[in-house]
Formats: sequence, structure tokens, C-alpha cells
Amino acid sequence: MVTRVATVAFEGIEARAVDVQVQIIPGSVQFGVVGLPDKAVAESRERVRGALIASGLALPAKRITVNLAPADLPKEGSHYDLPIALGVMAAIGALPADALAGYCVLGELALDGSITAVNGVLPAAMAAHARGLGLICPAATGPEAAWAGGDMDVLAPRSLIQLANHFKGSQVMARPVPAIAAPAGPMPDLADIKGQEGAKRALEIAAAGGHNLLMSGPPGAGKSMLAARLPSILPPLSPRELLDVSMIQSVAGALKDGALSNRRPFRQPHHSASMAALVGGGVNARPGEVSLAHGGVLFLDELPEFNPQTLDSLRQPMETGSVMIARANHRVTYPARFQLVAAMNPCRCGQALEPGYACRRGPNERCMAQYGARISGPLLDRIDLRIEVAAVTAADLILPPPSEGSAQAALRVGVARALQTARYTARGLPDATTNATCPAPVIEAVAAPDAEGAALIRQAAESMRLSARGFHRTLRVARTLADLDGEAEVRRIHLAEALSYRARGERAAAAA
Repeated sequence: MVTRVATVAFEGIEARAVDVQVQIIPGSVQFGVVGLPDKAVAESRERVRGALIASGLALPAKRITVNLAPADLPKEGSHYDLPIALGVMAAIGALPADALAGYCVLGELALDGSITAVNGVLPAAMAAHARGLGLICPAATGPEAAWAGGDMDVLAPRSLIQLANHFKGSQVMARPVPAIAAPAGPMPDLADIKGQEGAKRALEIAAAGGHNLLMSGPPGAGKSMLAARLPSILPPLSPRELLDVSMIQSVAGALKDGALSNRRPFRQPHHSASMAALVGGGVNARPGEVSLAHGGVLFLDELPEFNPQTLDSLRQPMETGSVMIARANHRVTYPARFQLVAAMNPCRCGQALEPGYACRRGPNERCMAQYGARISGPLLDRIDLRIEVAAVTAADLILPPPSEGSAQAALRVGVARALQTARYTARGLPDATTNATCPAPVIEAVAAPDAEGAALIRQAAESMRLSARGFHRTLRVARTLADLDGEAEVRRIHLAEALSYRARGERAAAAA
């Protein structure tokens, strides 16, 4: 007789069904696991053996074979411990034979019989709900699994004994309650920044349309402070975005105590990060920073200090909103729709724009061009807003705090985002579509300028040598500026301001 228990294997944030088949037959005493397991899965037999002994059960002196089907799908991780143990318990009669028929199971076992947390419970719960199954998972991840559906049967035991008592009816477990992470504290506010009105304006435009932003300025100008305050003016996550973000965090093990957060991610990797750390990869093809920043902000400080090849690996995710990690035996796709915010000094010494400063490496223009050349043209072409952040003077610092902060800017951003949601939903696009992410044919239709604006963009395209991508991105920014002004049509003034945000990059390219 073969006992079957349902579980899952993860491919990105997708949970694929796996059938755990346990067979106990007379023969030489052996406990084997087959079905393309990795090292962690192969070692599960020792954890299962210890957990069963600690729970008062002993493995029979027979041949035990565990098959993880389909056999050609790689099995990775320690979450197969619990389904294997329950399959063995059902095979020896310690659990009713039909008790596990309606459940998907995952969890890691400790040698004392307790069930410890594993990654990926939320995607597993979503997949089980879609298949009409309940879920058995560790108690620590029960609040996470409860988000999959209010009518879904979720069991979150702390140990094998507690789960066995539940099926016997002597210790019935309550369904876990969905949990929301408590705010870590107040978010940084734009009111903390004195001066820099032009940079604040660019930050508001970036938030309103989801545009990528590059800030260049001397050390201490406040570039990092500005970037850290972008999440405070972004709209909250929609239910669909919250689910996508949480599923990525669940697979990466970034959900604390199974609690979901409605704050948009803000990721700030160090400039020494490798390509695998940034876009994802490694032995198990884990999500990288671009995926962990999905739905939020990826802030790259000291942009030219990153490895040029690592920076160029961002080009495809910035364009498609996803990243595919290919390995010899499988391929994994992770969502990666992030908003890039980058900061850099004008040159290596950082003072090239200071009046009267002479760089030791030669003319200031050459120093700036050599430093900026570490950023490739195709990557720079994908950045909508490029601004220069001037140094803050002492006269700015002694001024009283500004009258407007993040709350006022967030209101304007929210109104602009609402206009975009209504516009693109009417065209059959997803709710989270923004001016920065809508298809090119759509932006041409919704951002068609008036006669004066058309003449301006035609002239600018020739003089600034705009690429097709640069042309469309200019239209996207102009559409956002019109949304902030509450106007239905893109006018010349909107295009003029949008073009001004690309002029800095064109000057740098000419200098190089």
C-alpha cells in the first residue's frame, strides 16, 4: 500500500504540485528518498527519524521508500520534512489513512518533534487554495497562510504530537488569524529637507508617474535623504500589489512572523553587490534586489561605483518588469517591476561643479566625463528624470522648516495616480499601470501633444538626438506633469519641462 501526501516545489513564486508517496514493504531495513532531491531533502530522513522517535513512534524494521513525484522536477529545501513524516505516520497507522487527503503539507522538523518555519508558505497556500485543498504549515507561518482565503482550512501545529491529537479529536486547533506587520516607525518626511525645491519637484514627479530618477550632485547635497523620503509620498500598495510583494518576500524568507506589510519596499544594496545579489541567482536561483524591490523603490547610491556589468544587468528588468534566471536544469522567473532611484557625484572627487575648483586629474569636464562613462548609454536612456542637486548653503539651513511635507505631496501624487488608474483601466490594462509602465502605443495615444507641443518635441528629437525610447519616455514624463496639473491634454509647457529633465544626460554624453 502506498500513502500519498500533497506538497509543493517552488519555481520562482510559483508553487508546483508535488506528490509525496510513501511505501513500507518487507525487506532490508532502509529509508530512502528518491525523486531528484537535493542535499537538504536527502537529509530529511534523519530529521524525520529523530522527530518520530521524540514523538513516541519508532520506524518499522522494514524497507521505507519515499518518492517525490514528478521525478524529473528538482526538489530543494527542508519543507519536505513534514509531508514525509506524515506520510510515514499514516503508513504505520499512527494517523487515520484519509486524514491528509484534503491538505497540502509543508514544514521543517526539529529532532524533538517540533515544526519549524520554512519559506514560501504564502505561495504554497495560494496554490493549495486554487486546487481546493487545505494547508498544514508551521505555527510560525500560520498568519501568513491565513491570507490565502477566509474559507480555506489552515492547520498550523507546533509539533507532530499536536497535529496527531488534532486528527484524533483530543486537541482541536483553531484557524490562525491573518497578521499585519506593525509599522517600524514614522517614515522620513520631506519636511526634514531644507532647500532643494527643484529636487523635491522631481521626486514628486517620479512618485506620481513611477519614473526612474538619477540625482547628481556634490557630497552632502542631500541626495540620499531625498531618496529615502520617496516612499513617504508613494501611494499605498493595492491588494494585488500587496499579494505579489508578499509572495516574493515569503519565498525569500523576508516575512517576519508571517505578518504582511502594506509599505512599499525600499531596497538599498551596497555598490559592492554582485550580479547574482542584484538580479537574483545562486545555486537555488533566489530572488535578487530587483525582485525584492518589486512594487517599490530600488535605490542605488554611488551609482558609478557599481560594477558596469552588474549595472547593465538591470536593463532587461527595467524594460520588462520581470527577470528570468536560467540554469542548466530549470528556469525561474521573478517579478521585478521596481522604480529605480540612483545618486552619484559629478566626478570621483565630487567637487567638479564647485566654482573655482580645479581637478588634479585634469580639466573638470574630462574628470566628469570619465566618471560618468562608467554608466552605459542604454542604461542612462532608461532613466526618465536626471537632475543636478546643488549643495545646500548655510543660508538654507538656518531657514525655518518648509511649510509642506510628505503629506501634502502624497495627496497630489494620489490624485495623479487615480487619474492614471482610471485612464488605463478603461483601456483594459492592470490597475497598477502607471505612465512609466504602460505600453508605448498607449502612451502615444494618451499623451498626444497639442500643435505647439508637437512642434517642440519634433525639434527636440532632432537637436537632442532622442532615441525611440527617449522619445516615449519624454512623453511619459509630460503625461505625468499634465496629470499633476489636472489637465487632460499634454501641452507645450509639459513637454518643455519633461525635456529639461533629459538635458543633463545629453550634456554628459556630449562631454564624453
